[in-house]
Amino acid sequence: MDARLILAVACLWAAPALAQGFDHAHAAWDALLKQHVVVLPGSHASQLRYDGLARDRAALKAYLASLSKVDRAEFEGWAKNERKAFLINAYNAFTVEKILTRYPDIRSIWDFGKIFGNPFKDDFFNLLGRPMTLDGIEHETLRKPGAYNEPRVHYAVNCAAIGCPMLREEAYTAQRLESQLDEQAQRFLSDRSRNRFRDGRLEVSKIFDWFKEDFEPHEKYFARYAKVLEYPGGPVPIRFLDYDWALNDYRSSSRR
Repeated sequence: MDARLILAVACLWAAPALAQGFDHAHAAWDALLKQHVVVLPGSHASQLRYDGLARDRAALKAYLASLSKVDRAEFEGWAKNERKAFLINAYNAFTVEKILTRYPDIRSIWDFGKIFGNPFKDDFFNLLGRPMTLDGIEHETLRKPGAYNEPRVHYAVNCAAIGCPMLREEAYTAQRLESQLDEQAQRFLSDRSRNRFRDGRLEVSKIFDWFKEDFEPHEKYFARYAKVLEYPGGPVPIRFLDYDWALNDYRSSSRR
């Protein structure tokens, strides 16, 4: 079946569910991701066909509208994994929409600006009954102390950058969230371009420095993934690698 037809069928299938209540299968977003995310060799990273999503922007906007219709009272009535999946998918989908407002004339999400126009602090969408920012989803909601206590969200939210943990090729759903987050952690930590044990030290993503309170103590955290990181465990020096903020754009005619 043609990919565009699959997307149309998914959107039609989701419509009745949306009329009855929020679609926790995130079918419309799932269809877009399955069509436009390109998993790179090794399955440790991905890129996104922004040009294709630009053509399917109406479907993306319809999904975003369904997210924005959910108010705080409805959200609070959901199970915890339903709330987490909703927030992760919302972060990723609104980030894509932000990029598309300038695509193809954009090289990095920071092209919007770091002070004026900061894409992470700009309340360019509504969520849970109020204007919301990407930082509002990540830091004030997902990472809010005592709310979820879930460091694996760092492997799931995608900031449209090469250095960021990969945009997953499917939507997050409550029923599969645990296995999805575990796989995202394994994928990111086994990516030797961003996390590795070399010359007697761990060289890891800057994420582990920026959000060290979520991963401390580092020795204990990395010991859980010692096999994935291919290091023997125990106290070793840690170096945080530079972060690549280039756009995670996949162009069929010019593959990275």
